Amino acid sequence: MKKSLYAFFLICALFFAAQASAADGPVLNGQWRGPLKVPGGQLELIITIIPLTNGGYYAALDVPQQRIYRMPVEVTVKGNELSLQIEQAGSSFSGKIQSNGALLVGNWKQPGLSGLLQLQRAKSSEMVAGKVRLTPPYREDEVTFTNAAAKLRLSGILTVPAGPGPFPAVVLISDSGPQDRDAGEQEYRMFSILGDYLTRRGIAVLRFDDRGTGKSQGLYLTATTQDLVGDALAAMAFMRGRGLINPQQIGFIGHGEGANVALLAAADPGPAKPAFVVSMAGYGLPGRHVLTRQQLEIMRLIGASPAQVKASMALHAEMIDIIRQTPNDAQARGKVAATLRMSNTDLDPHMARARAVQLTSPWSRYFIDFEPTRKLPEVKCPVLAINGADDLQVEAVNNLAMLRKGLRSNRDVTTHRLTGVNHWLQPKMEDWAIVNGVQQPTFSPKALDIMREWIAKRTTQPTAVPVTVKRPAPDKTPKPARKPRAATQQASR
Repeated sequence: MKKSLYAFFLICALFFAAQASAADGPVLNGQWRGPLKVPGGQLELIITIIPLTNGGYYAALDVPQQRIYRMPVEVTVKGNELSLQIEQAGSSFSGKIQSNGALLVGNWKQPGLSGLLQLQRAKSSEMVAGKVRLTPPYREDEVTFTNAAAKLRLSGILTVPAGPGPFPAVVLISDSGPQDRDAGEQEYRMFSILGDYLTRRGIAVLRFDDRGTGKSQGLYLTATTQDLVGDALAAMAFMRGRGLINPQQIGFIGHGEGANVALLAAADPGPAKPAFVVSMAGYGLPGRHVLTRQQLEIMRLIGASPAQVKASMALHAEMIDIIRQTPNDAQARGKVAATLRMSNTDLDPHMARARAVQLTSPWSRYFIDFEPTRKLPEVKCPVLAINGADDLQVEAVNNLAMLRKGLRSNRDVTTHRLTGVNHWLQPKMEDWAIVNGVQQPTFSPKALDIMREWIAKRTTQPTAVPVTVKRPAPDKTPKPARKPRAATQQASR
């Protein structure tokens, strides 16, 4: 699991301007790392904070040693005071921003543990953008396209193989959360790696910034999964108008929620259907079931006691029931906020209210009721589904089984459960590449090979086979001499 365990509470990472205003203090943008002392040793905590156009922040927590990645964090900044709330893990950080953002110093709390924590800005995240980059052996263009229905412009990068074309192509669709075109997490740039690999092997690739992220317009906070389908279809329509690309051989490759976006787009009755879909860590189970399992895994990973796990799961189920049974947002928010305060009397009323607003957002409501199998029978194009056996966010066995069930009327469906592969399609850490003596996260070579071979079989133009027509041998038998035409005419008179 790399970027995992955050689907239901992802929206918690997005705060309104009233709660996290950059104008109140230093603008935080980057990664901060620091050791947290725990019984028997220490854990490295990594906090990623990205400013949003609405004045708030998107933030996430990584604890690689506990296999926790991209867990949503709520950010509140008031002057130099900083508060981080990690609701899913029952953890928090309260401290000060020092040295103009270079240091975050304060107190960390989690179940059964409390102590001083100092986080230092990671230099590696600041140097990535300025790193010398070799020119790739293919064409690379900054592009923009428009989702006319949503009235927003999206930006990305299109890589096209060298040569005359036309080439098969794919559009990459990211997992939950506002992500840029590289779908980056620390040193791992998932879509950058995938795009480079495919383009070098004859497949054009479009990867784009999610709405409200990078150079794309819009607001991710209010987008549902169905809204993101519109962005994907707009990307598909754009690709069909590009030169050097075969318009009949353009497919989607989606990751996590992006895989379900790709499948929903393939089921769309409109004309912009993909030629094929590759689902990486896609959901087959209903959204609320996926969320329940994710919450359970979170509590286990942070070392919660059985009693804490039971209490957390009961609260989780109660909030989902409230949201599903109360369609009126105002009423649902009041009930959710009251439930949160009852479960945690130390929770600030304003924080509880903000949390309730986020949990009743359009995205959250859509995902809770999301039933992937309802639309799958309408997907007629070839589908490849790859899930990792070590994925703790999207459990492979049951989700793949549900995907196969929903696609049973489709004649071209291939599924793979890859041993030792996590949510971000990475192999086990011991199999990562070593760069300058340091292990760097790697995309599973097996997953890459499976995708390349599968796409090639469905897009390679068959070689024309010359057809040999056997003509009968000339008849060498002597034929009787014909009489002159004039003589014949005279005899008939």
